[in-house]
Amino acid sequence: MSSIPTKDEILQWISDNPTLTAKRDIAKAFGIKGAARIDLKRILKELEEGGHLEKRHKTYRDPEKLPPVSVLQVLEPNRDGDLFAKPLEWHGDGPEPAILLIPRDSDPAMSGGDRILARLTEVKADDHAYEARLIRKIGMNPKRLLGVYRTGAEGGRIVPIDKGADKEWRVRPGDTHGAKDGELVEAEIAGPRGRMGLPPARIITRLGDPSAPKAVSLIAIHQHGIPDAFPDDVIAEADAMKPAGLKGREDLRDLPLVTIDPSDARDHDDAVLAMPDNDPKNPGGHVVWVAIADVAHYVTPGSALDREARHRGNSTYFPDRVVPMLPDRLSGDLCSLHEGVPRACLAVRMRLDAEGNKIDHRFVRGLMQSAASLHYEEVQSAQDGDPNERTGPLMADVIAPLYSAYEAAKAARERRQPLDLDLPERRIELAEDGRVKSVNFKDRLDAHKLIEEFMILANVAAAEELFKRKRPLLFRVHEEPAADKMDALREVAEASGFTLAKGQVLQTSHLNRLLSQAEGTDFDELINISTLRSMTQAYYFPQNFGHFGLALQSYAHFTSPIRRYADLVVHRALISGHGWGKDGLSESEIETLEETARHISETERRSMTAERDTTDRYLASFLSERVGTEMTGRISGIQRFGAFVKLTETGADGLIPIRSIGREYFHFDPDAQTLMGSDTGMTLGVGQRVTVRLAEAVPVTGGLMLDLLEVEGDPVARGPSRARGKPGARKPALAKRKGDKVKRKVKRTRR
Repeated sequence: MSSIPTKDEILQWISDNPTLTAKRDIAKAFGIKGAARIDLKRILKELEEGGHLEKRHKTYRDPEKLPPVSVLQVLEPNRDGDLFAKPLEWHGDGPEPAILLIPRDSDPAMSGGDRILARLTEVKADDHAYEARLIRKIGMNPKRLLGVYRTGAEGGRIVPIDKGADKEWRVRPGDTHGAKDGELVEAEIAGPRGRMGLPPARIITRLGDPSAPKAVSLIAIHQHGIPDAFPDDVIAEADAMKPAGLKGREDLRDLPLVTIDPSDARDHDDAVLAMPDNDPKNPGGHVVWVAIADVAHYVTPGSALDREARHRGNSTYFPDRVVPMLPDRLSGDLCSLHEGVPRACLAVRMRLDAEGNKIDHRFVRGLMQSAASLHYEEVQSAQDGDPNERTGPLMADVIAPLYSAYEAAKAARERRQPLDLDLPERRIELAEDGRVKSVNFKDRLDAHKLIEEFMILANVAAAEELFKRKRPLLFRVHEEPAADKMDALREVAEASGFTLAKGQVLQTSHLNRLLSQAEGTDFDELINISTLRSMTQAYYFPQNFGHFGLALQSYAHFTSPIRRYADLVVHRALISGHGWGKDGLSESEIETLEETARHISETERRSMTAERDTTDRYLASFLSERVGTEMTGRISGIQRFGAFVKLTETGADGLIPIRSIGREYFHFDPDAQTLMGSDTGMTLGVGQRVTVRLAEAVPVTGGLMLDLLEVEGDPVARGPSRARGKPGARKPALAKRKGDKVKRKVKRTRR
């Protein structure tokens, strides 16, 4: 047995190993066994009583730590010119830790006395304990503008890119930031406008060629009118916020709730926990906790923050940036469930039986403290038998029970038969200069599905709770597809050699059978995409019309109030329904719920369009260097003017214009989704494998133009005198009656 460590040795171990701070971890590190554990427990108790340690769920954390996002005051530069800062939210008993500012080239100038919001990283250095990166200066919220810089005799001017805008700004010679004529620039207002002339502006960022990748998301933001600058009163209101305390809340800090997010996530708005249900009446059952950041505590009805959040409706995500619904002081700090930091939350405790059916649920307004901020890949690796130093100590009590509860919930999901689409999500990876480095498809791990399923359970519980309490709310509505959309999907299915039953009440199980037929075949992706396109657009509404895609009678959004205003409304409804405070749903909000629902449904579509346009532009930019290259794909849509092709490698969509195929007349059959040549009889239809040549890629518009080379392996003859030959094969499994139907329609058209 090793000797009992000193208090200093224990504190040093905890400081060096923040993820291994349970008593058993400390005992293992120092080789302490048997009766010696009693002495270790005594020393830890003394350290806790002396304020050196703080116990949280059987682990010991140093209370003398700063949160990862903090408000700082900049100090005067030292003799070496370095900028240090002091924390304004220090609550420890010891001296304030020294913080070194690490400025970027794009950061505004900082001087002694400035207050800033910064992201902190703990370091081991002789003269400082943290390094800080500026998020923004507090109290400064300069107006930003985007335009094309044009040089002049004295400085230059900025011409806006907004459609229909005619206002220009003057740039003084010293404020050009080295911008060249024709460059896209980001600028800020540099002072009041004089009696005559243009208002002055100062260029702060050079974005280069307006068609270059780095400018893509900025152009989408401006084109779609997405608000990307917070008003001064909103920033001031956010800066004045203080962390919520325990008053009026249930203390959940001893629960080992963890957040599981993408590895590059900036905020953490949901935490989960699962454990076996010890109720003998529920053998083999599970208890699942889902805790969500209590945004409603900070964003109260009628406040400046509330007005701006409703105006934005939601956050918008681009490959290179996020346009948030809330300022970073909230979204990245007070409403983010950072590891080891007390945070206000609304949580739901749900009990599942052994088959995964939800037995009951209970909502609480609480104060939690995340035991760990994990990412999907490391959680999945741990479950697969390869834990790291962060996940290893959590395997038995946290990770394994989560997967056990998920297996039960997954079984219930399979019985419910929600729409089981399998559409790989593209991941665009950017280089430092903003250019596309790679286009891949994101992995779909069980860790992703686990979180998704628990979020769905929590959303259902919120809808059921408010319905039971007869409280107004916003439902997430997804109505069943229209009959004509189903007819079109049926045509695509038959053209691909599959069947979709007709003449019965449509259920998701019918569509899942079609998806199952296509699984593993060449038509897998096509059928998934066609099924998605046949669905109606989901929306928010105060009345409940069910959620067809999830096969649920009642559904509401509860789990992401940081980035969706609808979830904030649901949180306020829960607060009012339980009498948890005065920050619940107000009467004026209730009166305008339908208007709010319509507005945020529109902002959601706006963001989706901007995100899609941005992705198309990035893909076009990525492929612009490969013009002339041959590629493979599948025809994903047919229109009178040509055929759309989804390229295999990148998932990008391009157009084969009908004029590029030949000079013969092509008959368009919208029902059969075909184009048939009048001279050659060549038929183009949805689902065909094609080889194309990339003829044009336009980053500014995101457009891709393709030349058709082969259809189902058969070369396409070029020119107006194309010889009559074998039409492009549809698919060996294509039913003969489908071909007969197309011929009859063509024959009738010619009469």
